[in-house]
Amino acid sequence: MKVIALLALCATLFCQGYSNSLDSCRGRCGYGTDSNFYCQCNPSCERYGDCCSDYVEICKDGAMSCKGRCGEKYNSQNKCHCNSKCTQHYNCCSDYTDLCNSGGGGGGSVITDAEIKAVSETLYALDSNRASASELIIDPQALVPDSQTSSQTDLSSRPLFRYLDEDALFSRPTYAALLAVLDNYQRMTGQAEDFSPQQLAEQENFVKETMSNTELGRELFAFLYTKGVYASEEAFVQDLKMMWFGLYSRNNNKMDSSGFEHIFAGEIKGGKVSGFHNWIQFYLLEKRGKLNYYSHSFNGPWTTYPDVLGMQFKWDGYFKQVGSAVIGCSPEFDFAIYSLCYITRPGKQCRLSLGGKELIIQTYTWDKSFYGDGKKFIGSAFPATPN
Repeated sequence: MKVIALLALCATLFCQGYSNSLDSCRGRCGYGTDSNFYCQCNPSCERYGDCCSDYVEICKDGAMSCKGRCGEKYNSQNKCHCNSKCTQHYNCCSDYTDLCNSGGGGGGSVITDAEIKAVSETLYALDSNRASASELIIDPQALVPDSQTSSQTDLSSRPLFRYLDEDALFSRPTYAALLAVLDNYQRMTGQAEDFSPQQLAEQENFVKETMSNTELGRELFAFLYTKGVYASEEAFVQDLKMMWFGLYSRNNNKMDSSGFEHIFAGEIKGGKVSGFHNWIQFYLLEKRGKLNYYSHSFNGPWTTYPDVLGMQFKWDGYFKQVGSAVIGCSPEFDFAIYSLCYITRPGKQCRLSLGGKELIIQTYTWDKSFYGDGKKFIGSAFPATPN
């Protein structure tokens, strides 16, 4: 009866001003059935034949966009979100920052590209544990064009890492913490991870050593705190632990993966190396004879560490077409820049500045499972190939 009454009312001139809102899906996608409207904007309307005329355009074609959706209420049926909480939960639509003029988790202020570049320069300057030229020597050898990265041809007869002063670097707390965690994983996806209490403690220690016990980590927290992303250091550390070490399934419904395993340790999926964007893991495996360096397809502009390489290699017979990594940085710097980019630009390119030169980090969200109140785990993060 309510719908009939609305139809009768809208036959009069009095209701003409409301007709656009009554038969449009703008701002309504994913909402449940509402008898106050002629037409509906949820998936059920396709079955019942009562979708609004712009349902496909706005709710299906525009399902991953914030166009016309800024400030909408949270609805779990939506594929991505456009309200002030989405940055805190890492589930914003990719155009949220551009269209909604709102950013910073927890209702904080907008985090601009300029601010991200400024804080990344600060982190770069604070990386006191980076390798020096006397502590690390690499031998990049063959440089190949992008068109040849899939050729699986070994064009470099020598290892990538010529020398590393392990005594100087690996004795430092953050390096030791990383080494303790790297050997805790089964590299094959589809095999569930099962951590011992000791291994879980090593994960906690890694976050503590890199973020709480370094000036670099404390600077990252201070930046995110002032932008309203985190209310306390405890909230910051706890979120990093879940975001990076929380398990999800990449294969066979097994809890077999995490952002940390994928990015820092590397995985094997579908007969190929997946992830693997950490220089220390590369060094360790190459030293053990488990990894064969083939070539590199790009080299960053830096003349000191950290630098960036896009590498081709085989890990125990499994190939990686472009395994990009920041070379020579400390574990806390690697962890901090990926965290910064994932928190501020989830699922997008993130533009940093290191020593006055731009570094683009590409991040990806894991969209198939969540932690906390709808937050997304890290899917991947790595230095993007220069255009």
